[in-house]
Amino acid sequence: MHTAVQLYSLRRLDRSLPEKLELVARTGLEGVELAGLDDADPEAVADALERTGLEAMAAHVPIEDLEADLEAAVRPYETVGCERIVVPWLDADSFRSRRAIEETAQRLATLGKRLTDKGYSCSYHNHTQEFSAIESDVDDQRDAFDVLAGALAGTPVTLELDVGWAHAAGRDPVSLLERYGKQIPLVHLKDVDGDEPCALGTSSVPLEACVDAAQEAGATWLVYEHDDPSDPERTLERDAETMVDLLGR
Repeated sequence: MHTAVQLYSLRRLDRSLPEKLELVARTGLEGVELAGLDDADPEAVADALERTGLEAMAAHVPIEDLEADLEAAVRPYETVGCERIVVPWLDADSFRSRRAIEETAQRLATLGKRLTDKGYSCSYHNHTQEFSAIESDVDDQRDAFDVLAGALAGTPVTLELDVGWAHAAGRDPVSLLERYGKQIPLVHLKDVDGDEPCALGTSSVPLEACVDAAQEAGATWLVYEHDDPSDPERTLERDAETMVDLLGR
């Protein structure tokens, strides 16, 4: 399993994207997950990736951009050699009922097929709204995430499980990895204090068990994320070391 950082974690760092890539490379992580290009020239980003040896393993791209003009939305990522597009967010209404979830799954599957036809793979990244109780006459003790995962099985769309947000929503991320592991090639490793992101290992997310379950499930990338660090550079250095240590146990 490879290691990366979601660059949203560094969005408040006053450096260019190529400079951020140099910083990540010094941590020993193997890749980055892009969250836009910060107005950087895609060719300059591609050069920085080649220079540092980092892989652009995925990119978070809003679904509205992808649906409005797919070719324009993915063009910068073709330049930098990124072959996986992740839909990072859908609002709570998308998971309000069983019917809404099925429509959401169809929307994602349609997009996934279009991306696959262009040579990209597609994943969906959760927050907490995917774990809401659903309005349904069927009492099967499943929440919206379970219904979504079931509806996406067999489609081109896989899951990027954010273990921190799953934990914040009251679900056990380890059991999710055990149950849906074949659909989860990407895992966001995040710690949370209640519903506030925090440094890895400082709160209650069972990080060791999550890493073990991700490895057992065959996940290919473990992606560190801290949504709002007070000191992005120092937090990256510390948490990258923690993540590498967790993998090296």
